Amino acid sequence: MKRNAAAVAFLLLLAGCSSAVVRPVAASPAAHPSASVPASLPAAQPPRSLPPAAGSAPGASGAPAAPPNDAGSDWRIPRGAGGGIAGYTDPASVVTGGTVTLYASTRAPTFVVRAFRMGWYGGSEARQTWRSQPVSGRVQPAPVLPPAATNTVTTLWRPSLRIDTTGWLPGVYLLRLDAADGSESYVPLTVRSPSAAGKVVIISPVTTWQAYNTWGCCDLYAGGNGSFATRARAVSFDRPYAMERGAGEFIRGELGLIAEAERLRLPLDFVTDVDLQTVPDLLAGARAVVSPSHDEYWSPRMRAVLTAARDAGTNLAFLGANAIYRRIRFAPTALGPDRVEINYKIAQQDPLYGRDDPAVTADWPAAPDPRPESALLGAQYGCLTQTPHAPGVVADPGAWLFAGAHVYAGQMLPGLIGPEIDAVQPAYPTPRPIEVLLHSPVSCPAGAPAAADTTYYVAPSGAGVFDAGTIAWACAVSRRCPVPMSGPTHRVVRTVTDNLLSAFAQGPAGRLHPARDNLVALGIVPR
Repeated sequence: MKRNAAAVAFLLLLAGCSSAVVRPVAASPAAHPSASVPASLPAAQPPRSLPPAAGSAPGASGAPAAPPNDAGSDWRIPRGAGGGIAGYTDPASVVTGGTVTLYASTRAPTFVVRAFRMGWYGGSEARQTWRSQPVSGRVQPAPVLPPAATNTVTTLWRPSLRIDTTGWLPGVYLLRLDAADGSESYVPLTVRSPSAAGKVVIISPVTTWQAYNTWGCCDLYAGGNGSFATRARAVSFDRPYAMERGAGEFIRGELGLIAEAERLRLPLDFVTDVDLQTVPDLLAGARAVVSPSHDEYWSPRMRAVLTAARDAGTNLAFLGANAIYRRIRFAPTALGPDRVEINYKIAQQDPLYGRDDPAVTADWPAAPDPRPESALLGAQYGCLTQTPHAPGVVADPGAWLFAGAHVYAGQMLPGLIGPEIDAVQPAYPTPRPIEVLLHSPVSCPAGAPAAADTTYYVAPSGAGVFDAGTIAWACAVSRRCPVPMSGPTHRVVRTVTDNLLSAFAQGPAGRLHPARDNLVALGIVPR
């Protein structure tokens, strides 16, 4: 995605950069010009003895579809709460029963951690399932920015608490850090099942959250002076998120979809996209994989795992746009493997250019190893629209996904399209037959598509593949869009999403719901 003011306002709730950034003068640059990551990142300090964790809060439960209770009603951080505490976990996801380490920094003498499982609880979106004993606070060292070409911000923090997830249900949790001085923040944590077989797998796109994470100074778009030239070429997961008070992009981009899927009582599992990189057979036997929102940054292995799942009959749903557009690779930190995300954007700047072209971190459609994402998604990234939040336009009211939505051809769905869009573009690989459900005029720059497309196709395996074609789809499900969506937009989007999830949970959707190609009828391809 390209960054501009509209996109930033829509996608990110930034909490601002950390204060001082330390540049250790003694650190050496990369040992060789061809090094693919910064010189070895600073080692973490040895752990100290950690306080024990308390058991589950009395009466708390993680079961989906339970009635609301008081323990989940106060998950939100109040407006005006101080930002004097921040943290992150290692790892970012864990199989239920595993242990994660929390790293936190605060000036307060103590803080408490409360775990909220996010989802559907009879109308509430969270339930408190665990609470720690008071934890000793400490001011951790300022973030470190080694004097290397990658501008990679990392930390040298000591562990604060180890958390045992025995008895935790699979789900996405927000760890809420409540400091004694009134400061509060979130840390997201994914707890996954030992097996995804028979389930709808929801992916938290943490690589995209990290790409836009300005905590400590730099993200993959700009450095401390706001310049693209001083951007980071690699970003570390060894730091908190600046967005959404530490929650990444979870609340706006993902929570509504998870709540809706649990309201439908579907069999669910939860992973991060980094798990696609690190866990063999992660998606074996899964009924469907759902990318809930903005999901831009993918490694070759992540993409290969998802493609193999499709080819084995697993349905795929992308409820955003601009997915699988930036090619990344990973490197370790002192905390473990795959804690650094590398993306140079300009192929010639990548040290692997000309040496290992399939690993070069250019955009997926670009040289030196172009592999357009449309071959998997169906549609191809179109543009960052010049007038975001255009109306969606119904193109195929008879499509099975519109069942119960009561739409008609040409009907407008205000505010649904943008600010980024996908479109069927015949110049790129396009699976056929492919069915366009919405064909919505947009104002893209010259040479880009003139319409955004919401698409559905069926792979030879019978797997159905859906691409919403607009970043605003996810927030339309939850009514969390920054621009109000009047008229039928929310109702139609929610109906289509319910139809999609329910059908995809049953197995290869194409067996009951073939795609009806309408590219000729819409004038996307000539007769």
